[in-house]
Amino acid sequence: MDESTYVVREPEPNGARAHDPLAVALGNASLLGVGYLMLRRWGLAVFSVAVTVVVVSLLASTARTSYEIVVLVWWVAVTVHGWFLARAGAGRGGAVRGQRLVALAVTLPVLLTAGLLRYDASRIGGSVTEARESGDCVGVSAAQDRVWFGHRVADAPLSARGDEVVQDCRRLDTARAQLASSLTGETGALERGFETLASVLAEPGNEKTVEATLNDFLRALPAEDPCDTVTLTYWLRDRESSHDILDRSAETARRTAPAALVECGDDLMDTDDWRQARAHYERLLDQYPDDGLAARARKGARKATLSIELANVRSLLAGGTDSQPEYCSHPAKYSGAKPLSKGANRALYYGHDEYGEDYSAKLPGSWKANDPTDAVLVVCMGEETFGSSVETCPYRARSSGATTYVTFYKIALPVKVYELRTGKLVANRKIQISGSSCPAVIRYFTGGDIDPGPLSSRYVSESTSDVRAAFRSLINR
Repeated sequence: MDESTYVVREPEPNGARAHDPLAVALGNASLLGVGYLMLRRWGLAVFSVAVTVVVVSLLASTARTSYEIVVLVWWVAVTVHGWFLARAGAGRGGAVRGQRLVALAVTLPVLLTAGLLRYDASRIGGSVTEARESGDCVGVSAAQDRVWFGHRVADAPLSARGDEVVQDCRRLDTARAQLASSLTGETGALERGFETLASVLAEPGNEKTVEATLNDFLRALPAEDPCDTVTLTYWLRDRESSHDILDRSAETARRTAPAALVECGDDLMDTDDWRQARAHYERLLDQYPDDGLAARARKGARKATLSIELANVRSLLAGGTDSQPEYCSHPAKYSGAKPLSKGANRALYYGHDEYGEDYSAKLPGSWKANDPTDAVLVVCMGEETFGSSVETCPYRARSSGATTYVTFYKIALPVKVYELRTGKLVANRKIQISGSSCPAVIRYFTGGDIDPGPLSSRYVSESTSDVRAAFRSLINR
């Protein structure tokens, strides 16, 4: 008989089975400790999974590239470590193939899922970038809303950059609200809005979204209230240049300001705020003299000036001591009044003593004005005094029989005549009013039982024609 030789395999220590290093390495490449489980290294498997959970959590929460490197290093480390642990007892044949299939069945889906998630995260990041570059913050938010935890693990830095873009868009929403609230003329809100825009613009890549936000605001100009528009445009015009797209606001301000100035001036005229209205008209003429609205502004400024002058004249004519208004001592011009012309010029008449004779009552209506708007002259009459003597006649007192010689005098009336259009004094003299003298009977008052007789000096009795004759030289040219 031929002798046969038998080789007997020694049993593995502690009953352990031989494992394929590649299978173990593949198992550990899943970062789920599968390789260690295949080696029945339970402690290492638990430790591996715990470390994986920690580093993945840190990566997802911080989105730092450094943690991506940590994850990669950890992945390489456990994979290589599994390889070396399994090398001591490499298996063969069907057992090896089976181990490799198990490892692939676990690791391949993990790696494939990670790869697909990273690819999808890249697509989402591209959509975010595209939306931002087109200035579409709504599109940015819509794209970033597709990001979930898996994306944040597969490509945390890219997902985090998308979050930053969304945060920038939220800040732009704040700026948009601030700018919208400034349309009521609130320059504080306008300043805060531009500060927010500048801070977002300082972050690279936000030029288009900032420009879109700025354009929305500039398209909202002019504001509903033209005076608010004036306030906004002058803030924008005076804003210090930042040498970026925000400086476009100054051009919009220059384009919008002229119409706003005129319309605001018109509104102020309607509320009788003539000085502010004139200031707005004059601002346009000073800063935009060649604008198409310059003629309208000149007309408005003229109208405002006339309104201011008229209000001042009316105030001066209404105030003063006694019955003579302040105008008689402090005249002012009303440029809207008609100039002196040939013939009778309408006048406003003011006496000195409210208890004295109202000589203007005897003047014809064509000589008198009812208001500064239809007056040419202002006639200020002083206190009447005795003028030239006319005639002296004897009178006998009825009770005592004593004879008194009474001299009759013309009525001397000091007058100042001002041209309302210029406020200049055009006449300053005394006029004398003639009248009848030496009537058959004169009346006088006596004191008790004593009858001293009439006073020796009396005014003539003026008629309507006498008064008109005296005043004619004042109002006729």
